[in-house]
Amino acid sequence: MLENQSVKEIQKNINNRQISIKEVVEYYLDKIEKLNPNLNAIVLQKDRSLIIKEAIEKDKAKEIDKPLNGLPIAIKDLTDVVGFKTTYGFPGSKNNQPKKNSLFVNRLINKGAIIIGKTNTAELGVGGHTINRLFGPTSNVYDLSKSAAGSSGGASSAVAAGLLPFADGTDQMGSCRGPAAYANIYGFRPTPGLIPADRTGQNLELPILTTPGCFARNPNDMSILLDEIAGSDLSDKFSFDLNGLFKDQNINEKKFSAFKIGWLSNMNGYYNIDNNIIEICENKLKDLEKLNIKVEALKPKFNTDILWKSWTTLRAKSIYEDTLAMNISDINTMTYQAIWEYKKGKEIKSEDILLSLDQKKQCLNQIDLIFNNFDFLALPSAQIFPFDKNLQFPKNINNVELDTYHRWLEVFILSSLLGLPTITIPAGFNKDGMPMGMQIIGKSKDDLKLFSFAIMYEKAFSFSKNKPNLN
Repeated sequence: MLENQSVKEIQKNINNRQISIKEVVEYYLDKIEKLNPNLNAIVLQKDRSLIIKEAIEKDKAKEIDKPLNGLPIAIKDLTDVVGFKTTYGFPGSKNNQPKKNSLFVNRLINKGAIIIGKTNTAELGVGGHTINRLFGPTSNVYDLSKSAAGSSGGASSAVAAGLLPFADGTDQMGSCRGPAAYANIYGFRPTPGLIPADRTGQNLELPILTTPGCFARNPNDMSILLDEIAGSDLSDKFSFDLNGLFKDQNINEKKFSAFKIGWLSNMNGYYNIDNNIIEICENKLKDLEKLNIKVEALKPKFNTDILWKSWTTLRAKSIYEDTLAMNISDINTMTYQAIWEYKKGKEIKSEDILLSLDQKKQCLNQIDLIFNNFDFLALPSAQIFPFDKNLQFPKNINNVELDTYHRWLEVFILSSLLGLPTITIPAGFNKDGMPMGMQIIGKSKDDLKLFSFAIMYEKAFSFSKNKPNLN
């Protein structure tokens, strides 16, 4: 019964007493027990009997006023949840017990959600591929030998496989967008501040590069989660409210066809992207043109070199300071990627930061000029198709050796550095049956408008009906 129900339908049936919360929870727990051993998406889980006990208690309470009442969720293992360890996938933090919940976790609990466990992450959240020394790699739902991307690959695989109705993630360098592309689902990086976050110890002179995000098989399911975790919080001075709800962004076909998209492709050849990925995205853009949406291929006079330099400086400094805050006793116990960022960040001086902030401003001015003529911009959601899950990171694209460990994630920097809301939409599959997505990028705080596009896109193409064969 639940297999083909949307989250909204499940929510309605719980409230109408057509199905019990216990039945809903058991359905998802059964799927986890069956599929998760091969996926390794959920890595820490509360005892089944305790989860079912909580479900029964919620059935008795009949809290229909709580929008997430009885819906199960697992939280990315970079985010604090009391009662669960926050390990970051790092051996040195395997016993780390948080003393308080993250801000949006409290919102989930207050709105009735049942937190059942933690989802897998890239070690220390660095690297773009969900693999770590505590729990190992998460598998791609369309090929268990391949990567789920990262760092929120545990969450994306869990949602794509139907182990969870939706899931949270965090996104700094594509950590929600890349995993969504590799799983044929929707992944959302909102304008930083829309979902409040804990910023204790954070250097507030640096731009906000990391934001909580989320995953769902379709935008309507995602809206149910977003409406409950988004919005201002006194604990986060960068947080803000939007003038509307995500679930209400059901625009008509006339408004949908009025949108204009600027296609950035490989940014004038600067980004090294698998040619088949470009082809898949362009084919889907042609499909949008058939719906009367205006799509224009751009060759922007955009200084991507400055973008890269600004990003790598600010990211390294941010990761360096985050590492200091973790009080890691021996830096050399971290992964190669984390050590690389730490060492680079340690050498960065105040004048380097000022230069990077000026470069960021230059890039934002350039992109604002482009936005004067377009509602959204589009980029691929990955530069390479899913690769061997046992690799730490890919070393080349199109037979070109990559000069850093994260050059294959360069396509995500535009949104991350400039604070632009971005949603990955499914775009299609290659001849090997591997999925690919496309980033749709909006102006800062234009999250609702961006979401309205995604809702109509799914209505037009029904990507959520294409599910992996895991049985």
